Amino acid sequence: MAGDEGMTTTPAAPAGPVPVGAPEPVDARVPLRRLAPLATQHVLAMIAAPLSTVFLVSGTLRMSPAATASLLSAVLLLCGAGSLLQSLGVRNIGGRLPFVMLPGGAATALFLQIAQEHGAPTATGAVLLAACLLLAVLPLYTRVVRLFPPLVMGVTVLLIGIAMIRVAARLVTGPDGTGEPRAVLLAALTLTATVAAYVLLRGVWRQSSVLFGMAAGTAVAVATGLGTFTPAAGSGFALPALLPFGTPRFDVLAALPLLVFSLTTLAEITGQTVLNSETAGRTPVPARDVPRVARADALVSLAGGLFGTSLMVTSAENIGIGRLTGVRSRFVTAGSGILLLALGLATPLSRVLAGIPEAVVAGSSLVVYAVIAVLGVDMLRRADLSTTGTGALTAALALTAGLLPLLAPGLYAGFPAWSRPILNSGVVAGTLTAVALTALLAPRGLPGETPRGLPGARDTGGGGDRAKRP
Repeated sequence: MAGDEGMTTTPAAPAGPVPVGAPEPVDARVPLRRLAPLATQHVLAMIAAPLSTVFLVSGTLRMSPAATASLLSAVLLLCGAGSLLQSLGVRNIGGRLPFVMLPGGAATALFLQIAQEHGAPTATGAVLLAACLLLAVLPLYTRVVRLFPPLVMGVTVLLIGIAMIRVAARLVTGPDGTGEPRAVLLAALTLTATVAAYVLLRGVWRQSSVLFGMAAGTAVAVATGLGTFTPAAGSGFALPALLPFGTPRFDVLAALPLLVFSLTTLAEITGQTVLNSETAGRTPVPARDVPRVARADALVSLAGGLFGTSLMVTSAENIGIGRLTGVRSRFVTAGSGILLLALGLATPLSRVLAGIPEAVVAGSSLVVYAVIAVLGVDMLRRADLSTTGTGALTAALALTAGLLPLLAPGLYAGFPAWSRPILNSGVVAGTLTAVALTALLAPRGLPGETPRGLPGARDTGGGGDRAKRP
């Protein structure tokens, strides 16, 4: 849970006038003696996300400790490479802003949904297709982003959170849906430790509460026998395995959840880029910077698909640290990228972490994905849901379409095969319903209601939601 209300609302230190010839704050060089601790602080703020994501994927797909260690190494390397690319930029790729990259929690949820229903190779193919789609639509950025106002984003994120709570619960219950009491108890103790760390800690330590919860849960498992801690064998430095799930399989219908989600990320990227630009003391220019940020996200996601991960996204957790410290230099997050590369190559670390019990992962994941669902509620709160408008009806019907496949899994069993991947995915069904109804009803309004247009790119609110991401 890498969000800290106090940090994300602390105003940035005033920039003041920049002397003639001096670099802007975002381009200022930082001495090494200050760069190292500042970069480490950024890593601490985001490290919980890649670790918990890998453990969730590993537990859900029943990966061996060695395969888990390889996947963790790949994710850390991609986080490091992505942070360097976004911070330093190469031509028109990368925002040249103080961003850190990590695997998207919602994207991982959809990756696992596809893997469970169609197999891991199909999920890998879906990641590659989604990354390519994101690259392809960037020339149409201003048109596409208008399809995903806060109401649509809220429905999507809420449905993702609900679906992932079910996935995380299966780590405790197993495929048959029956949980052993000791696994349920271990997950509950881990969840309690995670929440306690979040409540009691402050600052960057609060942002690492998921890590503290997992550490406490593992310690309890070893001390009480509720679980086992078995690190993967091996030592030294090594590169992760290419295509760990085999040759990708490309199925557009099966990939629809990730394809739709990749389009919604444009709204998030817009808000986040504007927020980070303002924090770094740079005048926001969404038309220039958002495609650069999205292009880097897509390229790193393409590489991620080849190494078994889901879509990679820029992280806003570090924006709060920039506001707190007043250090806006993109070279600090570039230093974080170098540290992440070193961690990814240090296979002894990844092999030790790969031994964490599944129930411990489940306990922390339940907190993380419950918070994602609440973020969806928060997005909906900022939409117009008054009884006199069309927003409430749109949200109600979209949530109905999204929840039906979860509550009645066999509802569409008799439908044509080509339609079932769309109808059985709550995220896709709910999001498409929200988009269609918003486009159909919002411009018309109801009798006595003032018509409301769809928001522009600057009105998506995505940055605020991403800044609070667990």
